[in-house]
Amino acid sequence: MGLFQTAGAKLAYEISGDGPTFVQLHGLTSCASREQRAGLDMTLSLADCRVLRYDARGHGSSIGRAVPEDYLWPRLAEDLLDLLDEVAPGQKVHAAGPSMGAATLLYAALQDPQRFSTLTLLVPPTAWETRAGQADTYQRSAALVEDQGIGAFVRVGRQVLPPPALADRPKERVPAVSQELLPSIFRGAGISDLPTPEQIAALEVPTLILAWVDDYAHPVSTAEELHRLIPRSELQIAETPEELDSWPRRVANFIAAHPA
Repeated sequence: MGLFQTAGAKLAYEISGDGPTFVQLHGLTSCASREQRAGLDMTLSLADCRVLRYDARGHGSSIGRAVPEDYLWPRLAEDLLDLLDEVAPGQKVHAAGPSMGAATLLYAALQDPQRFSTLTLLVPPTAWETRAGQADTYQRSAALVEDQGIGAFVRVGRQVLPPPALADRPKERVPAVSQELLPSIFRGAGISDLPTPEQIAALEVPTLILAWVDDYAHPVSTAEELHRLIPRSELQIAETPEELDSWPRRVANFIAAHPA
């Protein structure tokens, strides 16, 4: 595993395999090593790819600061582009990420669209009209962790039923984030939103959008609107664990249709 110094953070990353570069991102409070257990590792059906995994700042083995603005989605996109300049200079890459990772990819692709051969946006988060309620949840979660610790946050999380597509998977309850940084990470997420619809409509990168049903933090409405806005996009919605299991194969086929 390597460490990459970026503004205000050190990113832990690892690279395996040979071939076109595929970047696997993760979601809020998760880390690279957890994505396979959550059914969100899109590398499982890939062949002949160079896979880059990394932990976002403040997550997993990466280092960050207790500064909410450090965790804004455009800042995370800058981290990704800086890391790619280091480990894949001048290369076009394929990339996939859930929730916060999907938001990171959208901002990165708008900033540098020539960097990406394809994007796979997994379970896109609340955005625009649906963002305010989720932002309030993040602010309350930050206050809960500060007042009562991570244990209290984990206990509240146990009361939330998972989406049907995750029914057969173990739920990761404990954040892959330190108690010191978690409030700032929540607040950064709470003041973030996706790019404007007008910005997204200008995106020309081939995009696969994969969503699941019955998840208030990742509503199908966001995925459907992204599909409507992005000219070269495809959408699939999972309702069962079996449909979720098909996602890595779907991603591999999508990448094969859009080589670097």
